[in-house]
Amino acid sequence: MRTHSRIAAGVAALLVAAAFAVSPALSEPKQGGTLTFIYRIIAGHFNPAIASGTPTGIPGTQLFAALLRYDDQWRPQPYLAKSWSISDDGLSVTVNLRENAKFHDGHPITSEDVAFSIETIKANHPFKTMYAPVTKVTTPDKLTAIIHLSAPHPAIELAMSSQLGVVIPKHIYGEGDIRKNPRNSQDIVGSGPFKLKEFKPGEYIIMERFDDFFLKGRPYLDFIVFKKMAESTSRIIALETGKADITAFASDPQELTRLKKSKHLTLTPEGYSAIGPLNWLAFNTARKPFDDKRVRQAIGYALDKELLIKILYAGFAQRATGPIHPGSAFYSADVNLYDYDLDRAKALLDAAGLNPDADGIRFKTTLNFIPGGATWKRWSEITKAQLKKIGIDVTLKASSDFRSWIKTVAGHDFDMTLDSVFNWGDPVIGVHRTYQSSNIREGVPWHNTQQFRNADVDAVMMKAGLEINLDKRKALYADMQKMVVEEAPVIYINASPYHTIYNNERVGNPPIDSIWGTSSPMDNVYIK
Repeated sequence: MRTHSRIAAGVAALLVAAAFAVSPALSEPKQGGTLTFIYRIIAGHFNPAIASGTPTGIPGTQLFAALLRYDDQWRPQPYLAKSWSISDDGLSVTVNLRENAKFHDGHPITSEDVAFSIETIKANHPFKTMYAPVTKVTTPDKLTAIIHLSAPHPAIELAMSSQLGVVIPKHIYGEGDIRKNPRNSQDIVGSGPFKLKEFKPGEYIIMERFDDFFLKGRPYLDFIVFKKMAESTSRIIALETGKADITAFASDPQELTRLKKSKHLTLTPEGYSAIGPLNWLAFNTARKPFDDKRVRQAIGYALDKELLIKILYAGFAQRATGPIHPGSAFYSADVNLYDYDLDRAKALLDAAGLNPDADGIRFKTTLNFIPGGATWKRWSEITKAQLKKIGIDVTLKASSDFRSWIKTVAGHDFDMTLDSVFNWGDPVIGVHRTYQSSNIREGVPWHNTQQFRNADVDAVMMKAGLEINLDKRKALYADMQKMVVEEAPVIYINASPYHTIYNNERVGNPPIDSIWGTSSPMDNVYIK
């Protein structure tokens, strides 16, 4: 048996150099106080077992505990599991739970809840590859769960951490359709450090300390208040005036440029190494003319990506070149960069039979973009202007709200769309979902909404997802990146320059000492 897994140790050795985080200096924590957390979006529910995304995950990881947690050096740590081990053949994981762990209603957390949670995640979560190798979970006693795998799974420990692997109560969610369970958003019975006190949809969430949390003395905070603040100007003022303590996933250059001048505020990119955020232009490859890769490639050459990054992010962002984030150990730069080349773009469109008419127009299309925030609107406007140079007439389509945009894209009712998608720590979790042909599912966002199909890409991802040897995995993913970039189901623009911004005079132990950042439990955060 490999206690705490040699696999994770090997990954950590490769990823330390890529990780941003350096643990903040620890000071003496104290009990009490309220943390005010402002964010662009308040989700409709907070059960990470059935949904991805940070609006669910940030509050969800406070309400529900995972089996493991990760430090900032990619090392798994005990959390709800006091220990765990992986068999030498990689086909089973034995998890030993803490004896004193309880749900918020006082029910003990048992191995039956672990088995139910993993089965629920496998059946309902959009990240199908995350637990795909799990065949069953056996429970030899109340505190021991054994996860059985059909094949070695290099990402199994990551899948057991943060918002990816929360433990939910079987006695609450075990009956009926979990997706329709009202206790996903109200009267939540969780396993995490905080309990839900009040939730006003679309406006705020109030959480209070869970006094019987399984880590003695934690959490330190009495309350966390999550407030929706969609507009950048409002967030800036709230942080400058001390009305808010912290925000996360900040990437607006106006916001970053202004707030870095405030002495009481700290801006840091730490805590996003497992998120792996990429911004791109995506095509619906099932619609003409985007079913022809020459058309997709032509648009790749027509976009001046360096100019886009300069205008949109004022130097805060770095270029993305493929489906894997530049900060990942599996990243390969050996791909076609689609350097700005209008002549080559026009030649590809000519070859595809899309000749310009008397007005110079080759074809008309639409571009959807995420509503809210000046960056998305500006990005769409620049894209429209750049594509006009090669004879593509683009109509911009702004959804009425974020959920409407999700419905449109997840329903495959688009030509092109701007998007931001995360790698989620390991390619098998966050990358495969976008390109795997078996993952084309209507109504599910941030998956293969491009309806991209390529048997060779499927095959190399399958091999990489089963390979334990890190060097072999890197080689397989290098091949995969080259193949996907050549097929161009999306055009990669940049890695999102996410920052956490917090009041350094008030916030102790800010949630940046983990690869998951604010998408990890804030039981160690305190008010000075």
